[in-house]
Amino acid sequence: MTIPSTDNLPPPMLDSIYEAALTITAELSLPIVLNRIVALARDLVKARYAALGIPDATGKHLVQFITSGLDEEQQSKIAVTPTGRGLLGELLQVDAKPIRLSRISDHPRSVGFPEHHPVMTSFLGVPIRSRGNLLGNLYLTDKLDAGEFSTQDQKMIEMLAGYAAVAIENARLYEQVQRLAVLEERERIGMDLHDGIIQSIYAVGLMLEHTGYLIDDNKIDAGKEKIGEAIDGLNMIIKDIRNYILDLQPQRFEGTVLLSSLKRLIGEFRANTLADVVLDYDYEIKEYLSERVAAVAFHIIQEALANAAKHAAATHVKVSVGVKGEQIVLKVNDNGRGFTLAETQERIGHGLSNMQLRAASVGGKLEINSDRGEGVTITAYLPLSGRPTAGD
Repeated sequence: MTIPSTDNLPPPMLDSIYEAALTITAELSLPIVLNRIVALARDLVKARYAALGIPDATGKHLVQFITSGLDEEQQSKIAVTPTGRGLLGELLQVDAKPIRLSRISDHPRSVGFPEHHPVMTSFLGVPIRSRGNLLGNLYLTDKLDAGEFSTQDQKMIEMLAGYAAVAIENARLYEQVQRLAVLEERERIGMDLHDGIIQSIYAVGLMLEHTGYLIDDNKIDAGKEKIGEAIDGLNMIIKDIRNYILDLQPQRFEGTVLLSSLKRLIGEFRANTLADVVLDYDYEIKEYLSERVAAVAFHIIQEALANAAKHAAATHVKVSVGVKGEQIVLKVNDNGRGFTLAETQERIGHGLSNMQLRAASVGGKLEINSDRGEGVTITAYLPLSGRPTAGD
């Protein structure tokens, strides 16, 4: 799906769109992605209710219907799950266009509501498409602060649908990869791609979007500089992909030179986020560091920094790498918004899982400490080469 132009949308709306895009594309779990899309759509245009319908392989019937705005009691009382009849089915047509109505009942395909279903009035429906295929439909009803949804509301949801198509396809692709990843090596490669190449491509995309704003503001020199940085980033990604094809370590980490790799990673992080980052590194580590443990250490820190940028809105991050007893201790602490432990899986999700799996793959462990408003501290304990931890 082509993402609509941002023309005529005020900066606050653009900020909301891009924040929503970051939120949905940062997750690879399909159920979480689908729930985030429908919740964000509802918030973006201030709708009382929202739903996301997912069609079957034929595209003629809905097989999933995810809602936002209805509590559990309301949902349990509605005996019928929509399958795509009536007005909802209109958006299942091959050439369906967005539909915006001040009154649902005025549409010729409106068939009313089942028993116990709340009465809904205004309506906005937008298909989610990718490469000509229908991935789903977004349905918004009952604009809270107006009698009907506006053209700006429709444009925002069309933009969200574009990002949603990417997020859904990525999540589905990831599910397929996970089903195929029956061997440890395949799982390692999948994690490396997520931690390295996919995040790098996404960062370049954000950089190019920023370039567009600079050019629109006539800041040509600054725009040229950003384009140069994007080209350098793409060249690095090409090298990474070639190395993966040849089954080599990614270009961003070479051998056991963990310190230089971290300095390069932190430099890129500073440039992309403008956050202050401090690195505290124990130089005695190199004597005991195996290539495998060094690679795991690098990718854990890389993922922790990515989470600090995507979720925490941190302005200061401290990275420390030291030795304690028989272990190398990695610690990444940020001053971001933090979260409660109950929110851990929702907040970090796949990234935390990756870090835990990486640490476990070399006989190590991962700890996470956080509270709302108090930042996040991620600590990994990895065995030193030739000096394994007890029980290994």
